[in-house]
Amino acid sequence: MLQRFSLLDLRIIGHYLGTLIVFSALLMAVPFVVAVIFQEWEPASRYLCSIGIALVIGMGLRFLRVGPARLTRRQAFAVTGFAWIVLAFVCSVPLFFSGHYLNYMDALFDGVSGLTTTGASVIMDLNHLSYADNTFRFMMHLLGGLGLIVVALSIGIFGKRTGSTLYTSEGRSEHVVPNVVQTTQFIARITAVVIAIATVLLAILCLIAGMEPARALLQAFWLAVSSFVTGGFTPMSASISYYHSVFVEFLLMVLMILGSVSFVIHAEVWKGRVGMFFRDLETKTMVLWVAGLVAVFAAASAGGALFADLPALLRRGVFMVISAFTTTGFQVVTTNQLTTVLTSGAFLTLALAMAIGGGAGSTAGGIKLYRIGIIFKSVVQTVKEALAPDSARVVVDYNHVGRRILTPEVVKSAMTVTLLYVATYVVGVLVGIAHGYDANAAIFESVAMTSNGGIVTGLVTPGMSWSLEGFYIFQMWAGRLEFVAFLALVVEVVASVLPRRAGRRAR
Repeated sequence: MLQRFSLLDLRIIGHYLGTLIVFSALLMAVPFVVAVIFQEWEPASRYLCSIGIALVIGMGLRFLRVGPARLTRRQAFAVTGFAWIVLAFVCSVPLFFSGHYLNYMDALFDGVSGLTTTGASVIMDLNHLSYADNTFRFMMHLLGGLGLIVVALSIGIFGKRTGSTLYTSEGRSEHVVPNVVQTTQFIARITAVVIAIATVLLAILCLIAGMEPARALLQAFWLAVSSFVTGGFTPMSASISYYHSVFVEFLLMVLMILGSVSFVIHAEVWKGRVGMFFRDLETKTMVLWVAGLVAVFAAASAGGALFADLPALLRRGVFMVISAFTTTGFQVVTTNQLTTVLTSGAFLTLALAMAIGGGAGSTAGGIKLYRIGIIFKSVVQTVKEALAPDSARVVVDYNHVGRRILTPEVVKSAMTVTLLYVATYVVGVLVGIAHGYDANAAIFESVAMTSNGGIVTGLVTPGMSWSLEGFYIFQMWAGRLEFVAFLALVVEVVASVLPRRAGRRAR
């Protein structure tokens, strides 16, 4: 029987949300420091004010808790589900007052897009955004890409007693090491190493291109963060086309692929077990999937003008496929070229790539390659069972950080989440069509929002219809939570709001 949230539940949930809001104040301190360094006094005042607002709200909520208590599973789901949208409201405050958004809804859209690493944006005049505001956009990517709970646990703001419950509530089930806190610290450590190395390399490329040192370093850091956490925000409105560099594009492709690989696999490689990477079910699925996508995209683009020659296909076509399947959202073609010059087959191939996404336990979005591999293994098992004698017991195994046996529970979990993604894709298409948009564009945008893909076709624009914008915010939120925490939260809220039946009260 479903339980209602009690007053104690609400106080505990509010306490943990308050802790995360206080943590968001620390996040805003980074752009504040950048603003002071570059003497951007107006942004500095905005972030200082926003830090104060976050501290007041956060500390107020922290006082709701009464005594020590271990989070239950249902409370953890509520904390995780609410955290993503509550922090988006807090983070959208300094963005809205920057003057680069038509209304608060647009700023909230970018806040949700930044935290969920979708990368779609409705910002105006991006090319003249301050260093501080740009830094904040990419800090949201860093926080959301690693996971709000992962980052919070890695620095110990929740303590050790609630780590495991919160970790699994964010859609993560695999540990790099047995201890949850150590796992989150490893994820943060490897991210810091990769981003640091990438920042140095990208800064050198930007310096060679003629950028002044400070701007080159900042842009390198922003791009390194956005590519590794598969975020998609860029500091320039032309996205990656702005840099006109095959070396920048190649390095970003490497970072996007690294970001789409599970941190569990990263850990195995880090420990020297490189063979584990090549034997893993997800790696094999990734290789076959990407090879198939590139082949189909090349064949579909052969009749179009955009990728008519081999060099253009190898440079821009492969980049777009990598950007789509990792759900990063970087572009080396304009939105107009995407919708008018790209063939319909190539267009829908990119949408399919975003729909599936990258690896489970990575920063990528979408259904995940692990689930696709499990479903394929389930099909193989079904065929074997049909061909085997009645007395035979068919066992199908696979490698995913060691040998595992395919069980009905694993297949059920993969099928359930896949079905929820597909259903949300379809509903999003219908919503787009109901707003008067072309079916192909509606399909592409719905997939981009739910999978946190970020490549958009023009439906996402400043001042767009509030109903469509609201639904896209919902899709980004639900897709980032992979529906588990989201559905648990919805069921708990509905159960708490609906009146109890008289018969149950009498009991």
